[in-house]
Amino acid sequence: MDNIINIGKTAGLLSSIGYRKAKNNIFKILVMVFSFLTISMVFLIIGTLLVKGYKQINLAFFTQVAPDTFTAMMATANGEVIPGGIVNGILGSIYLVLIASAIAIPMGIVIGVYLSENSKKKYACVIRDIADIMQGVPSIVIGIIAYIWVVVPLTKGYSVLAGGVALAIMMLPLIVRSTEESLKMVPDTLKEAAIALGTPYYKVIWRVLIPTSFSGLISGILLAVSRVLGETAPLMLTTLGNPDVNWNVAKPGSAVPLLIWQFYNDPNMVNLIWSSTIFLMGFVLILNLISKWIGAKRK
Repeated sequence: MDNIINIGKTAGLLSSIGYRKAKNNIFKILVMVFSFLTISMVFLIIGTLLVKGYKQINLAFFTQVAPDTFTAMMATANGEVIPGGIVNGILGSIYLVLIASAIAIPMGIVIGVYLSENSKKKYACVIRDIADIMQGVPSIVIGIIAYIWVVVPLTKGYSVLAGGVALAIMMLPLIVRSTEESLKMVPDTLKEAAIALGTPYYKVIWRVLIPTSFSGLISGILLAVSRVLGETAPLMLTTLGNPDVNWNVAKPGSAVPLLIWQFYNDPNMVNLIWSSTIFLMGFVLILNLISKWIGAKRK
């Protein structure tokens, strides 16, 4: 009788193990299928961009401004590459990011240090909540705010400065939160050792905490930059666009996302949409890879 009971228990155990393996295999297959579908969509998008846009990638694409509609129409009708490029958008995007970084990076690091050093205070909790909320604010709302704050009262018109302020507002919460999290990873014993040696508190922050978490700070900054590079809505309300290269912060400027929007509204410029998107995607991809490399090096 005992042998029969043991055989029954063994059979039940084997049946349970077989059921678990079958369920595990089913879920594994489902995960692989859905992962393949997700990745295939990404490769499909990238492949479409490359197939339709690679012909426009040449030296003129990086050194000249976009042609007029008639020139583009004649080139398209003759099956030729559209002459010109997006140098005004490339330089404009870099200019806008530099202005935004000059505003957002110092403020973001200072606020992040404050949140890290006073994490339990009520005021710090309020700032942290505001930063989290700002990350979810639609970009068009930030564009309207920059329009009210800068375009109307300061520059009296669309300008590169207004676009830089709009992008800085978008970058600020990302830099604040990444700075706070990076500083939290610094061991408390390191700070305590510096204070025990008689180092002033501001020097502990400037000479110990920030250098120790430098790679994390750079990683967060690059992610913030890549986040705002593709924004169009706030720039439409602040920078507006410019067919030429502009270095005057009080005048309208251009950016790659703005050019893509302008090309979209002109059927003769469609081919430039694909090549501009390739450039923007590649630029953002490089920044993300650099930030990941820095983050991995930090570990």
